[in-house]
Amino acid sequence: MDLKVTDILTPGAIQLDLVATDKTDVLTQLVDLVVGTGKVSDRDALLKVILDRERLMSTGIGYGVALPHGKSSVVHTSLAALAVLRTPIDFDALDDKPVNIVLLLVGTEEAVGAHLRLLSRISRMVGSDQFRSDLVGARTVEEVLDLFATYEEERAS
Repeated sequence: MDLKVTDILTPGAIQLDLVATDKTDVLTQLVDLVVGTGKVSDRDALLKVILDRERLMSTGIGYGVALPHGKSSVVHTSLAALAVLRTPIDFDALDDKPVNIVLLLVGTEEAVGAHLRLLSRISRMVGSDQFRSDLVGARTVEEVLDLFATYEEERAS
């Protein structure tokens, strides 16, 4: 059974209208959101994994979207956090455009295949102009979760 984004993105890990000054600031805030789920055993270790991955190559994939991600032994299940930024920030994105949607994906060391499938699914979603527009237009956490659920159901059928 494949994991869905809606299985790992909890209401408490979604922040709309987030204020962030730069890439490190938004990544730190997203790590803190997943830490808030109670499913991360070491915040600093996780933050280091995410920042180290970002230093290798920017996860700004273009279209105003960044998909920071990493695998770590400090989690026992895949987790996600989402921020829609109040003001876009520079993320060294592939298209050199600022980013206003940042979705953090954290996977376990063991479940590499599931992690890659989730990354691929999220990439397809945020590759849709309509999806990005609806996401940025969402006013509540429930609207965001409904959007992901609807999109995943449409793709599954």
